[in-house]
Amino acid sequence: MAEKNQKAPQAEEQDMSELLRVRREKLRELQESGNDPYQITKYPVDNDSANIKANFDQLEGKPVSIAGRMMSKRGMGKVSFCDLQDRSGRIQLYARKDEMDEAEYNRFKKYDIGDILGVQGVVFRTQRGEMSVRVEKVTLLSKSLLPLPEKYHGLKDTDARYRQRYVDLIVNPEVKDVFVKRSKIISAIREYLDSHAFLEVETPVLHNQAGGAAARPFITHHNALDIDMYMRIATELHLKRLIVGGIERVYEIGRIFRNEGMDTRHNPEFTTVELYQSYADFNDMMDLFEDLLSGAAKEILGTYELDWQGEHVSLAPGWPRMTMAEAVKKYLGVDFMAINDDAEAVAAAKAVGVDMDGKEPTWGHALYECYDQKVEDLMIQPTFITMHPVDVSPLAKRSPKDPRLTERFELFICRSEMGNAFSELNDPIDQKERFLKQVELRAKGDDEAGMMDYDYINALEYGMPPTGGLGIGIDRCCMMLAGVDSIRDIILFPTMKPLDIQKNDTAAVSETMDQLSEVLTATLKGMPVNKLGATDFSKVAVEPLFADFVDFETFSKSDFRVVKVKECEAVKKSKKLLKFVLDDGSGEDRVILSGIHDYYEPETLVGKTLLAITNLPPRKMMGIDSCGMIISALHKEDGEERLNLIVLDDNIPAGAKLY
Repeated sequence: MAEKNQKAPQAEEQDMSELLRVRREKLRELQESGNDPYQITKYPVDNDSANIKANFDQLEGKPVSIAGRMMSKRGMGKVSFCDLQDRSGRIQLYARKDEMDEAEYNRFKKYDIGDILGVQGVVFRTQRGEMSVRVEKVTLLSKSLLPLPEKYHGLKDTDARYRQRYVDLIVNPEVKDVFVKRSKIISAIREYLDSHAFLEVETPVLHNQAGGAAARPFITHHNALDIDMYMRIATELHLKRLIVGGIERVYEIGRIFRNEGMDTRHNPEFTTVELYQSYADFNDMMDLFEDLLSGAAKEILGTYELDWQGEHVSLAPGWPRMTMAEAVKKYLGVDFMAINDDAEAVAAAKAVGVDMDGKEPTWGHALYECYDQKVEDLMIQPTFITMHPVDVSPLAKRSPKDPRLTERFELFICRSEMGNAFSELNDPIDQKERFLKQVELRAKGDDEAGMMDYDYINALEYGMPPTGGLGIGIDRCCMMLAGVDSIRDIILFPTMKPLDIQKNDTAAVSETMDQLSEVLTATLKGMPVNKLGATDFSKVAVEPLFADFVDFETFSKSDFRVVKVKECEAVKKSKKLLKFVLDDGSGEDRVILSGIHDYYEPETLVGKTLLAITNLPPRKMMGIDSCGMIISALHKEDGEERLNLIVLDDNIPAGAKLY
């Protein structure tokens, strides 16, 4: 049995190599016979699968010309059936040898799943009642030289899906539905704002200063000007310059770039809509946001009710509004509005378990950290959290009632921030002082603090009217309305660390069948990708074996169990920790935290089979009980520590004990 298991991967690679060779041979034969599919530049299409099915009674018996990808085939004697997938769905093709040109039918028999075909035929219904197209003529429009993943148990590994979205879209039709829904959501946002007299504009992506948000920017270099520039971290400051210029309602839907960590809610590049309205305040922005998002849900989903992140959510209008101080008092019992001293505020925050290390020891930071660390994760239903401290709101207008606070809100749904809005600060003197405070923080090592923007101060000195501004995270709104839990499922091509093979000359890789086979086989195996890439075994150093023996009785007390990863996400406020929710075979979820984010992205580990020690006492890590330890393998390369998870065969059941 062991020998069979050892041979299986090698046999699979040989099978794959043979498949690739056969497909290229078929292409060569077609080209030599004058039927090169790549010479075809156009094909007439007058119908699609969905329209044929929707209007079958009118189209039955009539000729149609369709095109798409062959997704299955059966028969292949004198009668052949296959499924053709086009932009709107699938339809069955029915081909008979005696109803087609014999040479053409023989070529058709050799076509492979994945090939792109043009088909002319007549709409009819088979004896079994299947709406179909009776093929009269079929043309190979493009040859699929690689087999689709269904041949190898489907494309289910999330890492492979994100890296090869083109294959994901082919074999998982529901993925396309998600992105169709995303497009409709963005269209709904645009239509709403256009109908409310907002003007859509485009502002620069390359900035001289990074501003408009607290985030670490990407830095690039402009060769002609010989200056460093920053990829924008927000569109805010340019849009407010336009408010100064008299464009009283303005918005931009655009890509934002932040050089920060990645998890299920964050991608380094993402899409926002920022909008600004003269003579409005943050209360008007709350009204607008609620109307916009609830209206989009009703239009696209047909209901205000949805399920997301394991929670049932109602987007029916009438969302509660609560100040940050009220939220902290409600959930933590600390009344910051009764505290006036910085030291007392910091002490109150620490007393409820808030980590203030590395934070400015002020009343405002203490209030914000209480909410951020302890209360935010309790926000499930749509809730506006208002009146944020001025310490963390450098662009928002101070509250006339309490100068420690600003007229700012954030909308939270299912523990996620969906948008951020202010009554915009239009006092150039106050704005300059706040910029200088950000510069001071940056000098102390806070690389997310803002920079001084003298031109923006100059614009404010010409006078900006009272203005309400709102920024909405489009990706998160799309996640919610599409019902997906990871931002990578709503971005067509999410940011991924390149595989080693992608760093080389891909043209050279494809020159040999063996190399190409290795690449494809590695992808289909579904192993999680280590961020540090492949191991260079010539540079490996391992820790010496222990000289001391341990008795068997002591060893046997460690309970090593096979566990299945049900969920995995980055721990908030931690750069290294991943939180695993595991099936350990007991029927109850087990939570283990592991400091391996430097090596793995959490999405790539969901569904994997790992090894853990389950009888260690719980340890508090970032306020979360970690009940056990995930087992990894450590070594060093060139003096640098490297880590690899012990990933097991998925056929091993959860809870299996290691001996």
